[in-house]
Amino acid sequence: MCGICGQVNFDRTNRVNSHLLQDMINVLQHRGPDDEGIWIEHNIGLGHRRLSIIDLSSTGRQPMANEDQSCHLVFNGEIYNYRKLRKEMVALGHCFRSATDTEVILHLYEEFGVDCVRQLRGMFAFALWDKREQRLLLARDRAGQKPLFYALTNEKLLFASEIKSILQDPDFVREVDEESIHHFLTYGYIPSPRSIFQGICKLPPAHMLVWQKGQIKIKRYWDVNYREKLILPNQQAYEERFLEIFKEAVRIRLRSDVPLGAFLSGGLDSSATVAMMCQELQQPVRTFSIGFEERAYDELPYARQVASLYNTDHREFIVRPDAVEILPKLVWYYNEPFADSSAIPTFYLAQYTRRHVTVALNGDGGDESFAGYERYMADRLASICNFFPRFISAKRLQGIVNSIPGGAEYKTFSRRLKRFMCAAADTPERRYVRWMCFFDNEAKLDNKTNVLYSDDWKDRFQNLDSVDLATGLYHQALADRHLDRTLYVDIHSYLPDDLMVKTDIATMANSLEARSPFLDHKLIEFAASLPTEMKLRGLKTKFLPKKALRRLLPKEILNRPKMGFGVPIDRWLREDLRPMAYDLLLDSRCIQRGYFNRSSVQHLLDSHVSGKKDHSYRIWALLVLEMWHRMFIDQKMVNYSCAFSL
Repeated sequence: MCGICGQVNFDRTNRVNSHLLQDMINVLQHRGPDDEGIWIEHNIGLGHRRLSIIDLSSTGRQPMANEDQSCHLVFNGEIYNYRKLRKEMVALGHCFRSATDTEVILHLYEEFGVDCVRQLRGMFAFALWDKREQRLLLARDRAGQKPLFYALTNEKLLFASEIKSILQDPDFVREVDEESIHHFLTYGYIPSPRSIFQGICKLPPAHMLVWQKGQIKIKRYWDVNYREKLILPNQQAYEERFLEIFKEAVRIRLRSDVPLGAFLSGGLDSSATVAMMCQELQQPVRTFSIGFEERAYDELPYARQVASLYNTDHREFIVRPDAVEILPKLVWYYNEPFADSSAIPTFYLAQYTRRHVTVALNGDGGDESFAGYERYMADRLASICNFFPRFISAKRLQGIVNSIPGGAEYKTFSRRLKRFMCAAADTPERRYVRWMCFFDNEAKLDNKTNVLYSDDWKDRFQNLDSVDLATGLYHQALADRHLDRTLYVDIHSYLPDDLMVKTDIATMANSLEARSPFLDHKLIEFAASLPTEMKLRGLKTKFLPKKALRRLLPKEILNRPKMGFGVPIDRWLREDLRPMAYDLLLDSRCIQRGYFNRSSVQHLLDSHVSGKKDHSYRIWALLVLEMWHRMFIDQKMVNYSCAFSL
């Protein structure tokens, strides 16, 4: 696991500045504390920070070149089928000087050119320079586990694992992309390929970018097809096929030359991963869990049950989060406004786990492939609105919703019912997306008494609905059933832009490598090929995995209700974070940005603090956005060690 960066100057006589490249890799040190490397030749420069996982010797150093020095590579990630690929390359006459998966990519490129990426099974982001062709290839893995950003100007192309690396270039002008803020306030993250900065883009998952002779071409090399269904004779056959593919996905992720363990939350996916690891390894698996003093957020009893069942080397850590202290850290590491509050426990878990191991497997990705979220069940329930009489209009439903008493706690029945009914009144595609919104367009633009946006922003974004980004994916989906189309949307939006960002940044900030068996592309393809009733049967989520894993996990784990990996943001904003929230969000510096209506922000805060409504996730998004502004724009900080003042 590593951090990569680089630059191509379009003028071949314009040599890359070695000091700039050094600054770019320095700011990525947390991603690779073990080693660093730079390679510059005229107008091309590649930089690398290394977290040593496989082949700890100096032969694994990057940037890495092929035998005749015609190709140079910087690589972040793991290629799990590299041993198989290496044998194939050796049979074709290629010579290897290291035992790394990095070198396999170089030889694959020599054989297949830019299509080499199709051979790779793993998580990756890499940059390869072909000297003969004067070609730069950037590529990113299928599920988007490893990030890659790029910025294109009239004179050069910059790229890096994190935005802050690109910001080291003094020629890059930091200008906020205000449309991205509009989308962030809907989703809590900034959807690909946009970024928070004008001029910086995310390379989307499963895409490659080729720069050659001043021209850029971006191409998708993989997609999920839900139309080609797998027909097996009975349910047992489906269960056996699932276990076979899942077992392989776990097994190939156990290769490591450094200590390895697993996150264990006690949920189905992490428990299944640990159970399968125990089938494959001779020594006890090291498992790591964190708990909270608030019982509503504590899953430790479930994690202990799995750890006891498989006699793992289990360690627990009770988290007492200091929100005031952790928030600036998160804003710095995440580079962009990022409002998923589960980044907090994920960061703490990664920090604790890194004290003991360098690699940790997890359960990410199972929900998106096998329909594990409650919202899939709610979406199915909401479909009954299609059969409502016409006189029960969306407006009438809204009136019913508004009559329900407000609850202070996020998980109260009244809040969930409100969200359900508001979404149910919309079209099938829009109701699903609105189920996850922080601020929809009504809250931003049309609320009669407490509209969020200033008059200027209301005019600017009146005709731009961020929900359309996700509904557009519904129309692109290679699927016929609504559930499959919904899973397609999540795999192409929420999974890479929220969950993968959360995990990558939280783990790499602590120099920990995270591996996700459920994100193996062969397992994703298998899940896509399943009949929908094998994923959501009636209102039973994750139907096939639960049936298949009966032989490995107790019923208490299989049948427990899903619990999000959360923290009590609602209480914090009434207590510890209350002064910070008021000071930041009502400060003249925030209001003068011209985004928001001050009285509406005041109303959100007052309503939440009084307990009348739970606006915790909305306030958290606004708080993250304002702190990001102060850190990356107002003070133009380039290092978290710099003094930070509220």
